[in-house]
Amino acid sequence: MAGYDFDLLTIGAGSGGVAGTRRAAGHGAKAAICEEGRVGGTCVLRGCVPKKLLVYGAHFRDAFEDAAGFGWQVGAQDFDWAELIARKDRELDRLNKIYLQMLDDAGVSLLEGRARLVDPHRVEIGGKFVTAETILVATGSWPRLPGIPGIEHVITSNEALDLKELPARMAIVGGGYIAVEFAGIFRRFGVEVVEIIRSDQILRGFDKDMRVSLTEEMKKAGIAIRAEMQLRRIVQKDGHYLLHMARKNGGEETLEVDSVMCATGRTPNTKGLGLEDIGVALEPNGAIRVDDESRSTVSNLYAVGDCTDRLNLTPVAIAEARAFADTLYGKRPRKVDHAGVATAVFSQPPIGTVGYDEDGARAEFGAVDVYFSKFRPMKHTLSGRETKTTMKLVVDRASDRVVGCHMLGDDAPEIIQALAVALKAGARKADFDATMGIHPTAAEEFVTMSAPRPEPKEEN
Repeated sequence: MAGYDFDLLTIGAGSGGVAGTRRAAGHGAKAAICEEGRVGGTCVLRGCVPKKLLVYGAHFRDAFEDAAGFGWQVGAQDFDWAELIARKDRELDRLNKIYLQMLDDAGVSLLEGRARLVDPHRVEIGGKFVTAETILVATGSWPRLPGIPGIEHVITSNEALDLKELPARMAIVGGGYIAVEFAGIFRRFGVEVVEIIRSDQILRGFDKDMRVSLTEEMKKAGIAIRAEMQLRRIVQKDGHYLLHMARKNGGEETLEVDSVMCATGRTPNTKGLGLEDIGVALEPNGAIRVDDESRSTVSNLYAVGDCTDRLNLTPVAIAEARAFADTLYGKRPRKVDHAGVATAVFSQPPIGTVGYDEDGARAEFGAVDVYFSKFRPMKHTLSGRETKTTMKLVVDRASDRVVGCHMLGDDAPEIIQALAVALKAGARKADFDATMGIHPTAAEEFVTMSAPRPEPKEEN
C-alpha cells in the first residue's frame, strides 16, 4: 500500500458496498467507504425493506375481510398512514445504525460526501483528496424518468415511501415489478389506482402465465390497467393532474388523478463520478463495463451491483462484492454464477420465480414439458375470496431436468427460495415426483403435478 491512504476505497455504502468492504477489511485490508447520504443504500432505505414493510401493512385489509369467513367479527377499521410511515422510518433508523456499527466493528473508515475520481488512485470527497490502491464502485441505480412535459409533477418509488398523506386517486406509469408492487400497496390502502403501461401486458420478461394470472388478480382488487398506452404530458390543474395519453392503435385519452407515480425503470447511478475522465468504459445507459471478476477497463477499479446493470438484485450485489474481496484480498479467487438466480415480485398476491420461463426454455432447449396448475387455495374456501394460486414447472424433455419454477400466490417467494436450491443442484422432474408433499399445503402441488400440459398449437 506504499504511498496510498487505503488499500481499498469503496464508493457507495449500500448492501454491496458495505458487504465487500467489510469482507476486505476482514481479510486484512485497510479499507474506507464513501457515502454522500445515509449508509444502507437503496435496498435498506429506498427499496426492498421499506417497500416490504408497506406490503405487510397492506395485507391487513384483505385479512380483516377474510376473517369473517372463519367466524371472527372484526370491528370498525381505522387506518393511519402517518403512523405506518413513522414506524417504517424508525425501523430504517435502526437498520442504519446497525450498518454504521458493522462498519465500525470491521475497522472500516466512513468518509462522508460526494466522491469524484480524479485519477485511477485519487478521489476527491468534499474538497479533500484520498488515495487508494484499489477502488470499488457500488453506487447502485436511480429511478429513470421519461422526458415529457410536466414530468416535474411526478413522484418515484423514492417519494412514494414517504408520502405525507394518501391521495384519493393515483396513476402509476410503468408495468415492471416496482409498478405492480406499489399498485397493490396503494390499492389496499384505499387509493383508486390506474396503472398505465406501454406494452400489452405487465411484467415484461416474466413467464407469460404469471403475467396473465397477476393481471387477473390485480383487476379483481380494483386496479385498472390501461395497456398499450403512452403518457404524453402531465398538466397541473386545480390541485389535480391531467394526464394526456396516446393509444397504440391511435387516438388519445385523458385521465384526472391526484398523484402520478413513475416507475419506468432505473438507470445506473454513475453520473458525475468522473469515470469516463479516467478511462472507465461505460455502456450507453451509464453502466460500468466489467468482466466476470467485476474489473472495469481500468485495472485497479472494480464495480459491483446495479451500477454494472448485470443482474440488479441485492443478494447478487452482495455476492459480487464478497467474491471481489475474497479474490483480491482473501487468496480465494472465485466468480459469481449469475445463472439460476431466484427472484420475487412482492405484488398482491406475490410471484416467486427461478430459472427459465416457458418461452426462454423452448428457445434454449427445444422440446420442453410444462406442468401447470391453477387452483383456489384452501384458505379461501372459507374466506370466500376468489383469489387463485398459479404454479408452473418447466422441464427439459431430453434430460428430465427442471429448468424453471414459477408461482403466483401466498408465500410464493418463500416456496421458490427452497426450490431454487433444487434447481441449482440439477433436480429432475423424477426427483420432484419422488418427493413426498406436506399436506395440506399449496407447496405440495409442485411435487404432485403429474401430467404435462398439451403442446401449444402452432399459429398459421
